[in-house]
Amino acid sequence: MSDEEIRRVLGLLSQDDTLRAFASLLLGTGGEQPPKALDRLASGGLAECDARGVWRATPERFRELLRGIGEPGRELSAEERLLRTFLVDGRLRSMPMKRDKRLVVLRYIARAFEPGVRYPEKDVNVTLRAFHDDYAALRRYLVDEGLLSREDNVYWRSGGPVDV
Repeated sequence: MSDEEIRRVLGLLSQDDTLRAFASLLLGTGGEQPPKALDRLASGGLAECDARGVWRATPERFRELLRGIGEPGRELSAEERLLRTFLVDGRLRSMPMKRDKRLVVLRYIARAFEPGVRYPEKDVNVTLRAFHDDYAALRRYLVDEGLLSREDNVYWRSGGPVDV
C-alpha cells in the first residue's frame, strides 16, 4: 500500500462533489449523482456500479487501506507477517499446512486462554469460534500441539508463550 494511493483516496473525499456522492451512496439517500464524481469514486475503489447500472459505496476500501499501513519506521517481524497472512480482522482465514507456520498461528490463538484457569468445553468453543467457525478442529490442533490440555471436558492452557 503506497502513501500515494492513500493520498488519492483521501483526496477524493476532500472534494465537495465526490464527498456528497459518496455520502449519498453510503446512506442510500438516492438522487442523481454527477457521473464524473461517481467515476472518480470508482477509480479510487470507493464506489462500484453493478451490471444494472446501480451504484453502491464500497467503504470496505478503508479497511484495505488501514491493513496496508504499518507502524511508521518499524519493520514487521516474520511472525507478524505470517499472522497478517492467515488472520484477517482477528479471524482465521485458513489453517497453514506447514507445521511451523501452523504453530505460530496456534500459539497466537492460545493466548486467548489465561494460564492457570480451567475452562469448560463450552467456554473453549465460544472463545475459539471467535477465531474460526470450525472451533472443534482448532481445539483439536491446540490439544495435539500441547498448547491446551484436557481432562473430563475441562481445558487449561499448558503451553505457548505467556504475556507478562
